[in-house]
Amino acid sequence: MTEPHAELDFLFNGPASAPLTLALAHGAGGPMDSHFMDAFAEGLAAQGRGRWRIVRFEFPYMVARRADGRKRPPNPESMLLAAWRGAIATLGPERLVIGGKSLGGRMASMVADESGVAGLVCLGYPFHPTGKPEKLRVATLAGLKTPTLIVQGTRDPFGNEVEVQRYPLSPAVTVHWIEDGDHNLAPRKSTGRSVARTWTEAISAVGDFLSRLQGGP
Repeated sequence: MTEPHAELDFLFNGPASAPLTLALAHGAGGPMDSHFMDAFAEGLAAQGRGRWRIVRFEFPYMVARRADGRKRPPNPESMLLAAWRGAIATLGPERLVIGGKSLGGRMASMVADESGVAGLVCLGYPFHPTGKPEKLRVATLAGLKTPTLIVQGTRDPFGNEVEVQRYPLSPAVTVHWIEDGDHNLAPRKSTGRSVARTWTEAISAVGDFLSRLQGGP
């Protein structure tokens, strides 16, 4: 069950007593309660069975969009990072994993080491702007010390499997590949695989990562 937190504009899935919390921020175009974000938050909370809690929040531009319905571009990077730092300060870095979809995960990666969180999860990392593979966004990932899981589609236009295998990623970074997945981790119909199936695979990969952080197999 999803419970809104009015004061902090958080959405919680899973019990407050869970020993580990995963905080997720949305991508550039969708809110914290998009179909993608709902599916991952609810799926992970169910898989955790009380072992972890999923928390979602929105960047300022999406909060404003929710208030008046007007679409806006993402805030400047400094504001996005400030939002993440505020969320981490509110939740506490101890036993906290941060991340999110695309933009949300990328911004989380930029504050992970400084914040002392337990881990980082990126769902579709934007390694470069679509159609501009020369404009790489990998400097942060090259030096990361925080244990990191990136779940990436093999044909993601923001960084496909062939491209990403050439990038200098930190030993702390593990990439789980979703076969034929796009930036939403969705396969083409011609593969015979459904979006539900690939999302279940991705949720399972994140759950395994969280279990390892908790000292599981």
